[in-house]
Amino acid sequence: MLDNPPMNTFLAFYQHIGPALTLLVIGTFLLAGTVKGVIGLGLPTVAMGLLGLAMLPAQAAALLIIPSTVTNLWQLAFGGHLSALIKRLWPMLLLIFLGTGLGTLWLGMDGGGWVVHALGGALLMYALSGLFLPSFKVAPHTERWLGPLCGGITGIITSATGVFVIPAVPYLQALGLSRDQLVQALGLSFTVSTLALAAGLAWRGTLGGGELNASLLALVPALLGMWLGQVVRQRISALLFKRVFFIGMALLGGHLLISGA
Repeated sequence: MLDNPPMNTFLAFYQHIGPALTLLVIGTFLLAGTVKGVIGLGLPTVAMGLLGLAMLPAQAAALLIIPSTVTNLWQLAFGGHLSALIKRLWPMLLLIFLGTGLGTLWLGMDGGGWVVHALGGALLMYALSGLFLPSFKVAPHTERWLGPLCGGITGIITSATGVFVIPAVPYLQALGLSRDQLVQALGLSFTVSTLALAAGLAWRGTLGGGELNASLLALVPALLGMWLGQVVRQRISALLFKRVFFIGMALLGGHLLISGA
């Protein structure tokens, strides 16, 4: 597992890790962007999972901050439902932010091996929910307390693993939103999670100017991947692609959970 390097120049991170791992970073964000372009989510999940094989989770999380923020702002900006979604989802979004902050104080992504195991567990849980969780709908009276609860749990998991899809994604999918509303709601949730994660990493001293420079460079393959994904989406079954994605995440999560490396 790669140690946390000093990053005081624009390319210091990539100079430190060498060409092989630099290619891994480029390939990871190209793939992660492609997945997001096809199914509308998955960029941070793929990035954390694959980069977690070779570097500390805190490093991987720092790299995804700018690609995740930019692509999710792009996702939430279009659809015409933003104000209504904020009004409906603000308790959940607030608890995501607070949960991530409190989780950073309590847990944080230090160098302990438990973080890699936790990352694997989060990926595996997300994959299994995507593959096997039956469709359900949240009743309006349940939404009042279940939304904040899911937000708080999502925030705590985010602070420990950098993965912010559990249980936020299944919950949002159960609200009965239209396709456009759901895509925009996911972008909104992921943006709040990314900004909260960035604040937590900065507070712990693992997100400075050098890390942001490295993350900015990772944006290029991520955007290229999103464009490729949108092209691919017109040619293949998105449902089949999503199933393959979840199977891949299950295998990757299981490996990280068991081996921790």
